[in-house]
Amino acid sequence: MGSAMPRNLLLAMTLGVCQFGWAQSPTYKLGKTPTADEIRAWDIAISPTGKELPPGKGTAKEGAQLYVRKGCAGCHGPTGAGGRAPVLIVAKGAPTKSGGEMAGMDMGIQPPGLMAVSMPYPTVMWDYISRGMPLGKEGSLTPDEVYSLTAFLLYKNDVIHSEDEVLDNQSLPKLKVPGSEGVKPPPGWKPKEPRLAHYPE
Repeated sequence: MGSAMPRNLLLAMTLGVCQFGWAQSPTYKLGKTPTADEIRAWDIAISPTGKELPPGKGTAKEGAQLYVRKGCAGCHGPTGAGGRAPVLIVAKGAPTKSGGEMAGMDMGIQPPGLMAVSMPYPTVMWDYISRGMPLGKEGSLTPDEVYSLTAFLLYKNDVIHSEDEVLDNQSLPKLKVPGSEGVKPPPGWKPKEPRLAHYPE
C-alpha cells in the first residue's frame, strides 16, 4: 500500500505537467473562429430529402430566360447541348438508360452527364446549381433563380409537363426523375442526420 501512493503521486504529477504543457503550447495566430453567420453561409448543402431547401419558387418559363441571361448557354449550348460543358437537355429520342459512375459514386449518371435525367433526386440538381453555378460566380444565384433554372431543366427533360408549374421547397422533393428507382442516398448519409455530418474529416 505504501508503494502504491508514490506511484499515484507520480502519475498525478505527470498528468499535471502534461496539462500545463498543453495549455502553454504555442499558438500561431492563423485563421479565426468563424461567426455564426459565416457557418450558416457555408452550411448550405441540400440532402436528398430536400428538408434544407430555402423558401423560394420558380417556373420553367422564368428559368428559360435565366438560362440565357445568366450565361448558361455559353458553356452548355443554346439548346442545353453542344457546348463544352456537360449536356443538360436530352434530345428527343436520345438513349436515357442509366449507367456509369461520376465522382466515384454510382448515382445512375448517364453519359455524357445528362443532369436532368441522371440526378436521382431533383434536390441534388438544385443543390448543384445553387453551389456551383454559374462558373466563376458560384453561389450568386438567388433561391428563386435556382428554382426557376431547375424547373427549366426538368421541363425540357419531360420530368414536369408545364412551363408554368411552380417549383418550391415543398413540391421539388416530391418529383420523381427517370432512373431514380432503387437509387439510395450517398453512403454515410441517413435521414434526419445533421447536415455536414456525413462528410469525411
